[in-house]
Amino acid sequence: MSDSSYMERAIRRAENGRLMASPNPWVGSVLVAEDGTTYEGHTLAPGNMHSEIAVLDIAGSKARGATLYVTLEPCCHQGSTPPCTQALLAAGIKRVVIGVEDPDQRVNGKGIAELKHAGVDVHVGVCAKEIERQLAPYLKHRRSAMPYVTVKMAATLDGKTSANDGTSKWITGPQARQDVHRLRAESDAILVGAGTVRADDPLLTARNVMCPNGTEPKQPLRVVLGDIPPDAKVLPALSLRGDLREVLAELGRRNIVQVFVEGGANVAAQFHEAGLVDTYVLYLAPAIMGGVSATPVFGGQGTDTIAQLPRGKFQSITKLGDDIRIEMCMHHS
Repeated sequence: MSDSSYMERAIRRAENGRLMASPNPWVGSVLVAEDGTTYEGHTLAPGNMHSEIAVLDIAGSKARGATLYVTLEPCCHQGSTPPCTQALLAAGIKRVVIGVEDPDQRVNGKGIAELKHAGVDVHVGVCAKEIERQLAPYLKHRRSAMPYVTVKMAATLDGKTSANDGTSKWITGPQARQDVHRLRAESDAILVGAGTVRADDPLLTARNVMCPNGTEPKQPLRVVLGDIPPDAKVLPALSLRGDLREVLAELGRRNIVQVFVEGGANVAAQFHEAGLVDTYVLYLAPAIMGGVSATPVFGGQGTDTIAQLPRGKFQSITKLGDDIRIEMCMHHS
């Protein structure tokens, strides 16, 4: 098998850590022993094994002389766990193939340099584009100290989110709604406006989602823009107000890697018009609301001229029961 084939296996393995690793990166590793035997591992919950240590633990003595494929540069600092680079050297790993460098200032090429200095054959950049996408929230946070922002909306085919009387439950079906719970579980915080809390009194929890090892993922921090009613179901929650960039900066300081914005057409429009959205997730139902008075997906003023139209790139289009999920990423992400 080629380097890219093994790295693709590591990428798939990394997904097993997606619901448990954050705010650490969800990393996958594949170790190929000298006799061709392969072993796989992924990052566990914070304070537990990184993917490199997990795979070394499985491989045991077979790690000596082996090649390790890892999606992110191994750490070289003492955090809640010892440095992975030292463990790789102690195990006798001969060659390390890395997807992308870790922009964390405590690493940022130092892990690669340490391995090379010790005589390990290091190759960087295999499947980098795919890994940049997989680790986009983590990489953005480490590069900018700002969380990755995903805005989710559900709408009819003609782009309406509620009827003239304000009713909106349920536009989409059960499979789409369960997919939203998965996205909540992948996020470190869920953000809505105070108006949504007053109107819908949502729980904003991730439900019926399990990690691959059978454990429940940690619940995201619930964030409300504005005052929270004292009897709201969303409590306990964090109340923030002010400029959205400062709101995101505060969440970044709290080690929030990904924010899932669910709060209505006005809040979605505020993030959109400020250019703060990295990914849009739109669930479309096979229904037509019609008319001009029903609530559109985005409120606000909208774009003045077609030349100013923000454009992104469709990442995926997925059928969920009778509905469709469209994911669009912006170029700045």
